[in-house]
Amino acid sequence: MAERIESPCISICKLKSGLCVGCGRTTDEITRWRSMKRPERMATNRRAEQRLKTLDTN
Repeated sequence: MAERIESPCISICKLKSGLCVGCGRTTDEITRWRSMKRPERMATNRRAEQRLKTLDTN
């Protein structure tokens, strides 16, 4: 069985323009996380990581 994909949530739930500054996910991604399949969770985590890098540079 494949390893479980953990949520990127770090319990700093503060939204800025529809994006969580703690985990980098959109409000839609946060809402849908529980129903996402493994590939979508992996893609969401990759996008969230990239968004956080962008937030850090702004």
